[in-house]
Amino acid sequence: MSKILVSQYQAEVEKIIQAGGNRQQAFLRFAFQKLLSKYCKARDFQLIPALDYKTRNGRIIYPDGTVKDALRLDWGYWESKERDNLDREIKNNLSQGYPNSNILFEDSQTAVLIQGGTEVMRVSMRDGEALDRVLTHFINYVRPEVRDFQAAIEIFKQDLPTILDTLRYLS
Repeated sequence: MSKILVSQYQAEVEKIIQAGGNRQQAFLRFAFQKLLSKYCKARDFQLIPALDYKTRNGRIIYPDGTVKDALRLDWGYWESKERDNLDREIKNNLSQGYPNSNILFEDSQTAVLIQGGTEVMRVSMRDGEALDRVLTHFINYVRPEVRDFQAAIEIFKQDLPTILDTLRYLS
């Protein structure tokens, strides 16, 4: 995607830390939100902050960000966590019903990507190349059911001329 965007984000984080005097997630979350929004724009996606999400058990939760397309379909979720214990926070969120199809957790130090219920990447946010890689992987993820549907459309397109010829012949 853009290592330049990541470099700009990292420079902004350093400025925030210098100006604010600490690494509190509350200060740094907006810089990451801005970075993630820029990655979304490359795919014509929109990052919507704090959009409500109804879990399977009917509970309403509010991921820090939901990635949506023009048809308002959800493509992924972002959750910003405090630095106390990222793994405990992830486990807690997932047990509350947060979606695990494509969710990116971060605490301004580490980014953890979970797709299809499995952790697929964990990177240091100080490593620009790794951060670009995890963001690109996150934003380009296509759920299996969507991929299957897209494949079915392609097969149908290929079969359509034969179907039309058969229908013409039967008429």
